Amino acid sequence: MTWYLPFTSMEFFFFLLFGVLYGGYLFRIKRLARQFSQKANAIYVKAIIRSSYMGLLVVALLGPSFGAMTKEIRTNGKDVYLAVDLSQSMKAQDVPPSRLEKVKLELQEFIQNSNADRIGLIGFSSEAFVLSPLTYDHGALDLFVQSMRTSLAPAEAAQLGPVLQLASQKFRETETSREVERSKILVIFSDGETFGENMQDALATLVYQGVRVYCVGIGTYAGGKIPEGRTFKKDGNGQTVLTKLEANVLKEVAQRTKGNYFEINQNISEMSRLLSAVNTVKSELRQAKVVEVAANKYLYPLLAALLLIALDVLWTIQVLKI
Repeated sequence: MTWYLPFTSMEFFFFLLFGVLYGGYLFRIKRLARQFSQKANAIYVKAIIRSSYMGLLVVALLGPSFGAMTKEIRTNGKDVYLAVDLSQSMKAQDVPPSRLEKVKLELQEFIQNSNADRIGLIGFSSEAFVLSPLTYDHGALDLFVQSMRTSLAPAEAAQLGPVLQLASQKFRETETSREVERSKILVIFSDGETFGENMQDALATLVYQGVRVYCVGIGTYAGGKIPEGRTFKKDGNGQTVLTKLEANVLKEVAQRTKGNYFEINQNISEMSRLLSAVNTVKSELRQAKVVEVAANKYLYPLLAALLLIALDVLWTIQVLKI
């Protein structure tokens, strides 16, 4: 037999206090009985009943466990990495207040309402880097979202290859013996411009790993200017650069990984559809095993104590005859 709680000095003090107080009560009754030349042995019956249910209550509190029962332990998980384009084109204001600021506002609500148990944050342009690893602390993650700015990333045009490779690496690091079956989701926020690096190998790896990629195109097809100081960015010919939403590559990535494509512009935001799609992905079974555990049998001494208490209340005995 095992116990849920150990027998401590508090339980010992409780028994001692009960013995002293009830012993004093018995002594007074016996002394009174001698004054009337009576034995008052019936009092010992009540003493046995009361001592029994007090002891049973303490036993029930300590939780006696004996025998064994089988129990299946099942754990599930869903990991989501949010990858945000931090290239210079994300400063364009065709989606007010700017493409990047709009993404940051939308991510706040997404993180708050997502049912993923772990969420991480990646920033990228020509290179990709982790801003926050997978974490259960969504409040702390929101602070990293608010700290995002284009100056954190190289000024070169964005490329999808590095962010796909980094996401693959980070998801692979979580594939321990206990977590190999976690659902894995990557959400990419970008205007889709200039993905010059070959991304096919990294994309194939994500497909093999079972990572579902959702892409969110941010910007307008008409395009917008990129602020640079008090004016706008110009090309080598002195012409103002116009950055436009390029959705084709984003749609291809989403399609290859059984994900979906969404858009955010000055008129609509499909973040609610994205949230619904991510939340609909079932958390995969991470681990299932059957273990034997000792069964807590506190109910039996508790029921016995309650029966004795009822007997003590309902059954009256005459101790002294006066």
